[in-house]
Amino acid sequence: MPNVKNTSVPARSAAADLQEFALTVGYSERMIPVYAGSHVRDAETAQLKDANDTTLMRLAADALAHQAVLMLKSDGGRLYGARVLGLIGPGNNGGDGLFALAALAKRGVRATAVLLAPQAHAQGLAALVRSGGRTTTAKHLDELLMDTDLVVDALYGTGLRPGAELPKIPSRVRVLAADIPSGVDANTGAAAPSVIRADRTVCFGALKTGLVVGSGHLVSGSIHITDAGLTDHLPKPDAWVVQGDDLELLLDRDQSWAAAGAHKYQRGVLGLLAGSAKYPGAAVLTARAAVASGLGLLRTVVPEAVATALTTQVPESVPLNTEELTALLARNRRNGRAGATRISAWAIGPGLVDNPETRQYLDQILAANNPCVLDAGALAMLEPGEHHQLRILTPHAGELHSLLAKAGVRVSATDIATDPIRWARWAAVAYDCVILLKGSATICTAPDGYALIVHAATPDLATAGSGDVLTGILGTLLSAASFPSETGADPVTQSHRLTELAAAGALIHAHAGALAAAEGTLSAVDLLQELPRAARQLGL
Repeated sequence: MPNVKNTSVPARSAAADLQEFALTVGYSERMIPVYAGSHVRDAETAQLKDANDTTLMRLAADALAHQAVLMLKSDGGRLYGARVLGLIGPGNNGGDGLFALAALAKRGVRATAVLLAPQAHAQGLAALVRSGGRTTTAKHLDELLMDTDLVVDALYGTGLRPGAELPKIPSRVRVLAADIPSGVDANTGAAAPSVIRADRTVCFGALKTGLVVGSGHLVSGSIHITDAGLTDHLPKPDAWVVQGDDLELLLDRDQSWAAAGAHKYQRGVLGLLAGSAKYPGAAVLTARAAVASGLGLLRTVVPEAVATALTTQVPESVPLNTEELTALLARNRRNGRAGATRISAWAIGPGLVDNPETRQYLDQILAANNPCVLDAGALAMLEPGEHHQLRILTPHAGELHSLLAKAGVRVSATDIATDPIRWARWAAVAYDCVILLKGSATICTAPDGYALIVHAATPDLATAGSGDVLTGILGTLLSAASFPSETGADPVTQSHRLTELAAAGALIHAHAGALAAAEGTLSAVDLLQELPRAARQLGL
């Protein structure tokens, strides 16, 4: 795991670096395991089966109170006499909030619990009263919000009821969420329109899926995980969150003394099929990104309308004519002569248009069985079904919708936005490949459900050409990677390796975006210019 970090990036600001998760407990692996909210609830139930006290609740409350103190003291704020308002629901989440308010009241905080249900956790309520805290009802909420320093959201947590009415909190008031912001589905990340947006979230026991995908991570602020002793009761993680410190683990590169003597062909030879008269810039962006990411050699198959621009702007690239391409693809990747006649992997799709010539090239390349990343125009020409090629598909939500429709899966764009991991997994199965679903939370998943999540560094990455740059990065990583021998290789092991390379590419892309955004709004060209620095800083 990365080192323990305390982050306080407000949910309402555009973070200039990767979203981090501050941990109060370490894990044996560096990637952060993520669990469905329902699985965490089941684990809590199992842990408390033989318990008759509030030990687990008090542990959660202590972590919540600690973060409240840090927020109140930030920027020179006061603790004694500070006004903290707790939104208290009827369940255990409300109990967590009440015990936290009681702990704050003991330290001189003016703690007030707004009881938003007919009943509240009895022991937590008694603890608050003993500590000098106050209680009130919903009818006084608006008045109290006019003069408060911090709101503790302990309304629903993972027990959110569909259609539940949520109070409106002014944007100027800072919010600390207990476990998960009220209004967020802990399993999927879907958020109600009236969701209570948090500046910081204290996640109890384990990181919930809803905090890192969908809209959940956009309204959770900085996330702090506190141990609750649930490890023995939790099932296999639903997914893993990866961050910058995980890049070395994801790439699993040979760092022996021999690596320093690698020549350009050993660093990776990437084939690029991209561009058209309509979209000439896409091929240029992908080619420049591949070269900027440390590629050994780039071989290109582009239309005449693109060739001149590519030669001018990417002089390192080496074009392939039709005859050379046919001869090269006829060679088996493993048995072909090492050198210029060998291509390690392909990047296909940016700027492509569907015509007979493009189809012929695409069919040839896919039949040659080299690993490949397919994006944009190539996705529209791809058919579902099993195959023996290592493929990464990089759709955005709209393209994923089209891929699923072609595979006979009826799903709406809203469904995909509401539960992105589920539908990315469906596509991975339908197309027998790794899916990299682009978005502010990028989801990389294999056909067996193995999933890694990467958060975009900045919303400015949603710009024309950004995806083309990502394809170039992925192509470089794929061309330099080694995979188990195709003969008798375990397909699950290979698909997991491919998923990790996809996540590594998304990490580099996100970090380059963070560096570029630090100078202002960014374009795809700005992203390209920061790629070498981003790759070097992450240890590529």
